[in-house]
Amino acid sequence: MLKIFMISGKARHGKDTAGSFLRTYYENRGYKCCTMHLSTPLKEYAEHYFGWDPKTEEKPRELLQKLGQEIIREDLQKPYFLINRLTEDIEILSHFFQVFLVTDVRLPLEIDTIKKRFSDVVSIHIVRPNFETKELTEEENQHVTEHALESYTGFDYQITNLTLEKLDKDMESIIRKEESKNENNDINRN
Repeated sequence: MLKIFMISGKARHGKDTAGSFLRTYYENRGYKCCTMHLSTPLKEYAEHYFGWDPKTEEKPRELLQKLGQEIIREDLQKPYFLINRLTEDIEILSHFFQVFLVTDVRLPLEIDTIKKRFSDVVSIHIVRPNFETKELTEEENQHVTEHALESYTGFDYQITNLTLEKLDKDMESIIRKEESKNENNDINRN
């Protein structure tokens, strides 16, 4: 089994929390899970070359946005750079893990490309209505990576995050639907 969950949403909308719910569920059933981030190479640059300390709660969001969007995707014309790195990591780590949770999906290209490269990919979009994080500057909040998925229609599931309890139930519902889909696929193969 190799299953990949691509979880998207704006800052502080519940992506990591949803990933934690999924991880707990699958680990309790004996699967090995790996939480990954498309932004890992950017954070490594920030840590190793710009002095960011990952132990702090503060993320260098402006630097990460500039590196990922303006420099890598636009200036260098490498829109697949982060996706290719993630794909390679999944290919290697799939020898050790069965479930991958990517909890920082920001662009349609990321979802579409991973779905083309792997067969069992589930995209989940989380929206937290009437919530504006105070952690982002106005410029960070208006960045393309905060808004690129607003009109995207290719999600497998769209979740409204109102409470932790509802988010947990929504994740359980997704798991049941995915397990049912996988069982039906197994029956059709036989």
